[in-house]
Amino acid sequence: MKWKLTRRFLGSVVTIVVIVGIVNTILLLSLLIYRAMHNFEAKEVSAENFSRTFSQYVELIDNKPIVNEEGLEKLRNNNAWIQFLNDEGEQVAAFYTPQKLQTVYSPVEIVQMYKYKEIDAETTVFVGEAHNFSYFVGVKEQKIGRYVITYDYEKVFKNFNILLVIFLIVDIIIALVIGFLFGKKLTSPLNILIEGIQQLRERRFKKMSIPKGVYEDVFHNMNELSVKLDQYEKERDQLDQMREEWISNISHDMKTPLASIHGYTELMKDNATALTPQELYEFTSIINRQSFYMKDLLDDLNLTMRLRNQRLPLQFEDVDIVGFIREMTIELLNDSQFGDQQVEFVANVDKATHKVDKKLLKRAIFNLIYNALVHNEENVVVKIQIDDIGPQSELHTQITIADNGRGIPSKDLEQVFERYYRGTNTASTHGTGLGMAIARDIILAHKGKIDLTSIENKGTTITILL
Repeated sequence: MKWKLTRRFLGSVVTIVVIVGIVNTILLLSLLIYRAMHNFEAKEVSAENFSRTFSQYVELIDNKPIVNEEGLEKLRNNNAWIQFLNDEGEQVAAFYTPQKLQTVYSPVEIVQMYKYKEIDAETTVFVGEAHNFSYFVGVKEQKIGRYVITYDYEKVFKNFNILLVIFLIVDIIIALVIGFLFGKKLTSPLNILIEGIQQLRERRFKKMSIPKGVYEDVFHNMNELSVKLDQYEKERDQLDQMREEWISNISHDMKTPLASIHGYTELMKDNATALTPQELYEFTSIINRQSFYMKDLLDDLNLTMRLRNQRLPLQFEDVDIVGFIREMTIELLNDSQFGDQQVEFVANVDKATHKVDKKLLKRAIFNLIYNALVHNEENVVVKIQIDDIGPQSELHTQITIADNGRGIPSKDLEQVFERYYRGTNTASTHGTGLGMAIARDIILAHKGKIDLTSIENKGTTITILL
C-alpha cells in the first residue's frame, strides 16, 4: 500500500515535469519559429558572408585588384556588382557596377552607402577588404535588407522578465490542473474512507463498495474491520448479558452462605444460654463451612483474573504427567463423594515429563473431571487417556477426558470456557461458573492447547495438548 501511494505520487510528479517540459519546449520552439519568420537576418548574414569572403576571388595585377573568373561567376549568380576603392575613397576597379554609381566617396558617404540603400530600393551594399583595397559589393535582391538594431538593456531585461513570468504562469497552471485532477482522484476515496470511519465510530458497521486503484486494499481491510467490529460488538453484548447473569448468580451464591451465617449467628446470639453443645457445634460448623465456601469463591475470582491478565507466577518443575494424573485419579476415587463413580484411566505411554506447575495443573484437570462427574447422571463413565502424539511439534503429549453424559448444546459450545458462563443444561447450579475458564487459562499459561467437542445426549470430549 505504501509503495503504491509512493509510485502514484512519483508518477504524478514525473507527469507534471514531463508536461511542463513539453509545453516549455513548444513555447520556445514557437518563439524561435516566430523569430525566424519575422527576421531576415539569415539571408542577410548569407549575403554579408558572401561579401566579406569575396576577397578570395580577388587577385592583384600591376598593383590593381582584379576579380578572377570564379568570382565573376559568383557575382553574376548573385546578381551582384563590386567596386574597389583606395585609401582616398577613389574607385580603382569595378565589375558589373551600375552606370550612375559614383566613383569617389568621402568617409561619410562610405558610411551612408553601407548603412542605407543609396543605390536603389532593391540593392543592398556590403563592405569588404582585399589586398589593402576596400570594396563595395552590391546585391540586387528585394528580399535582402539590413537593419540597424539598438539595444536598451533595461527593456531587454524587462522583456526577459516578462517572458520568464509567462513561462512561470503556464507552468503553475499546468501544475494546478494536474494537481487538481490527481488530488481529486486521490481524495475522493479518502472522503469515503473518512465517512466509513465515522460510521464505525457510530457503531454502524456497513460494507463499502471497493473502488479499483491504489486504495483497493484499504477498502478491503476496512470492510474486514467492519465485519470484525460487528462480530465483536455482538460478542460484547452477549458477554455483557452473560456478565449480568454471572453477577446475578454470584450474588445469589454469596447471599445464600451469608444468609446462613447471619441466621445462625443471630440464633446463637439470641439463644446463647439455651443452646446445647451439640447445637453450638452444628451451628458453628455450618458457619465455618459457608465461610470457606465464600473464601473459595473469592479465591476463584482472584485466580481467574490473575490468570487472564498473566499476573500469576507459575512454579515450574519437572513432572511425569502419566504418574501425576494416575495419582489424581486414585485420589479422586478415594473421595467419598466420587467413590461410586465410574472413572477409567488409560495410559498409552509409559512416561511423559513436562515442566508444569503441579498445583495449578491439578486444579485444571480436576475441574474438568469434576464437571464431567457432577453435571451428568450418576452412571456416567469418565475416561481419562494419555497418548504420545510424536515429536512433530512442541506439543507431544495429549490428555483426553471424555464422558458419555448428556453433552452440551451446540449453541453453548462457544461460551463454555468463558468466565461468565454457566451451562444451560447443568443439573446443579452450585458453583461460580469459573471452573472451565480457570482450567482453560491454566492450560494456556503452560503454553498448551485445549479443545472441547460435544454431541448432545452422547457425551463430551476435552483434549489437552502439552
